[in-house]
Amino acid sequence: MKIHAYEKAFLYLGALLLVAFMGALTYAAVAMGMNLPSRAGSIEPAAVRTTPPFDEPGVRQTGPNSYEVVFIAQMWSFTPSEIRVPAGAEVTIKATSTDVVHGLSIEGTRVNLMLLPGQITELKYTFRRAGEHLLICHEYCGRAHHMMGGRVIVEPGATGGTD
Repeated sequence: MKIHAYEKAFLYLGALLLVAFMGALTYAAVAMGMNLPSRAGSIEPAAVRTTPPFDEPGVRQTGPNSYEVVFIAQMWSFTPSEIRVPAGAEVTIKATSTDVVHGLSIEGTRVNLMLLPGQITELKYTFRRAGEHLLICHEYCGRAHHMMGGRVIVEPGATGGTD
């Protein structure tokens, strides 16, 4: 059976596109360091506020240029609703929800987390430039969802840049 020339061309084009897309994914994961947020564990949703590190949400310095930010999402707010971190520092974000599915997105960055009740989500991120970013819940969580938000203030640090 003879395959028509156009069919061959489309088969080759499809194979070439698959290889190109796999190359782009590999480049993003390896060279650019992009990856999915990790599931760092589970916690009983009713015990979130009494279990470390969620018993003391907020920002903690964990090393010379590294910080940990612990968020709790609940209807219809984030705790804390405002954080301050220095530009250029590696920030480890740990977050969970106490009630329903929430989203945690920091506007202008690639930080975009899904927060499930009792699932601890963790992501490392470095804010390169000083400035202010909105903290947004991107999953509908009830009638006051539009009120759920906060601010991430990136203060001038080692990089000294501004947005």
